[in-house]
Amino acid sequence: MCERYVEHHRYRIVEAADPERDLGGPVYGAAVADWREQRIVQWEGLLTTELADGQAGAFLVWGDPAFYDGTLRILQAIRARGALEFELDVVPGISAVQALAARHRIPLTGVGGSLLVTTGRELAKGWPDGADDVVVMLDARCSFRQLDDQSTAIFWGAYLGTSDEILIAGTIAERGDEIERVRAEARSRKGWMFDTYLLRRTR
Repeated sequence: MCERYVEHHRYRIVEAADPERDLGGPVYGAAVADWREQRIVQWEGLLTTELADGQAGAFLVWGDPAFYDGTLRILQAIRARGALEFELDVVPGISAVQALAARHRIPLTGVGGSLLVTTGRELAKGWPDGADDVVVMLDARCSFRQLDDQSTAIFWGAYLGTSDEILIAGTIAERGDEIERVRAEARSRKGWMFDTYLLRRTR
C-alpha cells in the first residue's frame, strides 16, 4: 500500500509481532484488556524509539478503526499515560462492511430499514430483536450455523479488497457448510483470517 500511494515522501516500515492473546477463556473482556495493555506498552516503546521529535508515524489499520478495533483506544491510552505527547489524526478508508456490500453488489438494508452491526459472540445468543439485516464481524466460530432459521440469506466475504478475496452468497442452508470449509482451509493456508458477512432474513 505504501509503495502504491506514497509518492512524495521518504518512509520506512517498522514491524512488531503482535502480543499473544487468549480470547477463548471464560472472561472475554479480561482477556481483551490484558492483550490491550501489552499492546499499549509495546506501541509506546515503538513511538519512543522509532520516532524523533517532529517526525510522523502511522499505524496501518485493516478495514476501519471505527469497527471493533482497538487502535484508537490504544493510542489514546498512550497519550493519557503522559510519557509522550503527540497529535493524532485518523485517515478514513473503506471498511470491510462497505467492501462486503460493494463486492456482492447489494445494499446493506431494505427500503427504509435499519442495519445492526454485531459480533459472532453476540449472534451466538440468538437473532437480534427488531433486526432484519445484520452485519457480523469477529466470528471465528461461524455462529450463523446456530440460528433456527437456516433459510436466512448470507453474503460472506474474506480478505476483502485483496487478491485473496473470497465471496460466497446464498442461504445458510445452501452455503453454510461451504463457508465453514472454505474459511477453515483459507485460515490454515494463510495463518490468519479476516472475514465478515451480512445476514438478511426473508421478508
